[in-house]
Amino acid sequence: MITTVLIVDDDTDILFLYQKMLECIGVEVVGTALDGEEAVQIFKSFQRKPDIILMDHRMPKKNGLEATKEILSINNRVKIIFASADSSIEKEALSVGAISFKEKPFSIEKIKNNLLKAMNLNQ
Repeated sequence: MITTVLIVDDDTDILFLYQKMLECIGVEVVGTALDGEEAVQIFKSFQRKPDIILMDHRMPKKNGLEATKEILSINNRVKIIFASADSSIEKEALSVGAISFKEKPFSIEKIKNNLLKAMNLNQ
């Protein structure tokens, strides 16, 4: 079964890079959002929820922590991986429900390993 991912980041170049990187490892990107508020709205709109959300922290309108809390209150089965340059929020991200935290920049190998771990949690 192909893993599905929603990517949330306010940098369009990063969104594009993540999308290409994930597609190269066989992951289906089902959507992208430029901020936490948009991420919540997109998540609500999915009939079949994505397996994993790759979440940035510092974004306009709603940050990654706020979006994570709201998304997990809608569906607590989705796995959220934080990917942020702001390592000071790692403990808080994990405490609100993220399954892991990756400090930007990170290698494709690191994110691939995290996705594989998350996929195994879904089985």
